Amino acid sequence: MAVESAGPTRTSFELKSAQLSVVAVVLKRTDSGELAAQLERQRQDDQAFFDDDLVLIDLAAVAQDDQPIDFAALAALLREHRTWPVAVRGGSPAQMQAALQCGLVAAPPEVVRRPTPAPAVQEVVHEVEVVREVPADAPPTLVIDKPVRSGQRVYSRGDLVVLAIVNFGAEVIADGSIHVYAPLRGRAMAGARGDVHARIYTTCLEPQLVSIAGMYRTTENELPEDVRGKAAQVRLDGEKLIFEPL
Repeated sequence: MAVESAGPTRTSFELKSAQLSVVAVVLKRTDSGELAAQLERQRQDDQAFFDDDLVLIDLAAVAQDDQPIDFAALAALLREHRTWPVAVRGGSPAQMQAALQCGLVAAPPEVVRRPTPAPAVQEVVHEVEVVREVPADAPPTLVIDKPVRSGQRVYSRGDLVVLAIVNFGAEVIADGSIHVYAPLRGRAMAGARGDVHARIYTTCLEPQLVSIAGMYRTTENELPEDVRGKAAQVRLDGEKLIFEPL
């Protein structure tokens, strides 16, 4: 009797590592009513940051607070504002356990890189202290030569160079500087890990949002006439974004 040999097994899925960008919501108070009111004001002022982003809830500032946090209500509130809470970090053991019971996952603590051998340079960005260093082997520059379409998100650990249009609804993020040699119409976030020296360059500045080291500006604040729709750069001076023609 002939016996058929089994062919190669075909799997219906594949496991791969993935890097996803998330927005950190740093909780400073546990009062749910106050948080709801402030979220609503923030949404009205800046709808670009409420665009179905994944959210990490940072509890470090309230880890010593004795008042329990209703994580189910907090997650529902964030979802109402078009964000998707997926993880928490920095809380007390009781807070972390309560968050896990609501389906959130524990994220590792924020990594603070310590400079070697150069001395540390301390910076304050949005009330969060950051220790910055310039590594000896800087991450390579990422070059994108195709248009970044609406809904796409591109991230670079170093500088990011885009040789085509960044469309409305697209997002480009870099730990270093961002160079767009075409119209910039989506969202551009440079210095994503706190580099206040990062800059944004483009041959046509028409963005939904620009951000450097957490300081941002949206289209609700009209750009200066000498840079709107023109070649320009964006840099950070203290806590103020500066727009300059090129």
